[in-house]
Amino acid sequence: ELKDEQLYSQGHERVEDDFCPIYTLPIPLPMEKHASLNVCCMKKVCNGCGLAFALKSKKLDCPFCRAPMLTDNELARVQARVDANDPAAITLLGDFHYFGQHGLERDVQRTIRLWREAADRGSSEAQMKLGNCYCNGDGVTLDEAKGLQYWGKAACQGHLAARH
Repeated sequence: ELKDEQLYSQGHERVEDDFCPIYTLPIPLPMEKHASLNVCCMKKVCNGCGLAFALKSKKLDCPFCRAPMLTDNELARVQARVDANDPAAITLLGDFHYFGQHGLERDVQRTIRLWREAADRGSSEAQMKLGNCYCNGDGVTLDEAKGLQYWGKAACQGHLAARH
């Protein structure tokens, strides 16, 4: 009962990552449709700010950190952020391994290790993904209790999908 009280009393506000860092308003749902993740700074910037910056500057640079966007070294940029212990970058590197993107082999065990590290550093996205893995037995032994625990952590931080 205390667990339910804790779950329902937290996470009502959207997390910081759900807000455009430039315009400081919530990104409309679904966020994947209305924003893009810039690997240079690991910030989700709404499409409106991205377009406004591109039209004003006549460049395809990141509207947040001004780094060039059109580069072939996305993996190197993410790895640099991973080396700086950025939980969002660690989660994204896990995604690259999970889907076998950017020349990486599909490696679910490596993915799980990366997502655990990101979850330990407070990434609600990694916690949600680990919850999915444990509840579906994807890359780990099926353990619904552990999956629900990860989902609960993500929900308490305000992760929208984990709250439903």
